[in-house]
Amino acid sequence: MELPRKVVVGSGAVAEVADVCRSLKLKGAALIVTGPRTGQVVGQKVAQRMEEDGFDAILHVTKSSKTEEVDVAQSLACKNESGFLIGVGGGRSIDIAKLASQRAGVPFLSVPTAASHDGICSAQASLTIDGETTSIPAQSPLGIVADTNIISKAPPRLLAAGCGDIISNYTAILDWKLAQRLRNEEYSEYAAALSEMTARMIVETAPELKPGLEESARVVVKALISSGVAMSIAGSSRPASGSEHKFAHSVNQISPGKALHGELCGIGTIMMMYLHGGDWKTIREALKQVGAPTTARKMELEDDVVIEALVNAHNIRPERYTILGFGLTREAALKTAKITKVI
Repeated sequence: MELPRKVVVGSGAVAEVADVCRSLKLKGAALIVTGPRTGQVVGQKVAQRMEEDGFDAILHVTKSSKTEEVDVAQSLACKNESGFLIGVGGGRSIDIAKLASQRAGVPFLSVPTAASHDGICSAQASLTIDGETTSIPAQSPLGIVADTNIISKAPPRLLAAGCGDIISNYTAILDWKLAQRLRNEEYSEYAAALSEMTARMIVETAPELKPGLEESARVVVKALISSGVAMSIAGSSRPASGSEHKFAHSVNQISPGKALHGELCGIGTIMMMYLHGGDWKTIREALKQVGAPTTARKMELEDDVVIEALVNAHNIRPERYTILGFGLTREAALKTAKITKVI
């Protein structure tokens, strides 16, 4: 079980990165992995703060979620004898820091600038391999520093996507329970309870979650961290990834780059909850309240893409049993999408 040793969430928290590193007894040069835009806004600020507090800091800008970027970051870490890495930005920068640090045999810190998915805390990373988004086992961050002032200023779409990713825990848990009953898969009551609690918290507070508000950013960030902790407890992504994630990845295979991961997971959850015989209407309403899309049209997806993704979703990670079983017929997929008003 890998869990963060220190988590700092609050307004202006980015100024405490060096203090967190010191409290965790981290030594050596820090390789800061960030993005082109995030680097100018936050990455440079983190590097400056680290140097002011006596750390050597090397800023590395990454531009894509590809294996080559991980190789470059790993090479830089080894060349400069970095004692640790810091991922500053959205999912891409954190995932690359996560994988590069694991390969280099050093810890890493997560400094998210948006609350768009639970990768800020999880031991899973997403990379684009052969044109497809692939989930890869990595390591959990040793520490997390989430500045709610910075996160609240991120595009509203990102916060809504983060809510979609958390809400999807509902169907992930239902799938996990189903796999336990039908396949005798190992199941963690504690991990499932924590994951389900985070999803319920977002659904219940959905009317109050507004973009631009620090309190909203705080609630979503804490939920994302809890979701990541649930995965660490389970030793897999099971508590937060089921049939709805299969659907999301299936869409990306057919029509890449059309929507954010959390957005696809959100509408996937609506449809998978219907298949489970659950309250899909409440899920749909909560997504609407946080500003997440609930139809294919709002994500500029063709109806046929949704149907094709539903039919093929069971082929994504086939070893992971879900409500999709051995696949939906085209007729069943069309009925599901229409009843839930996704198309």
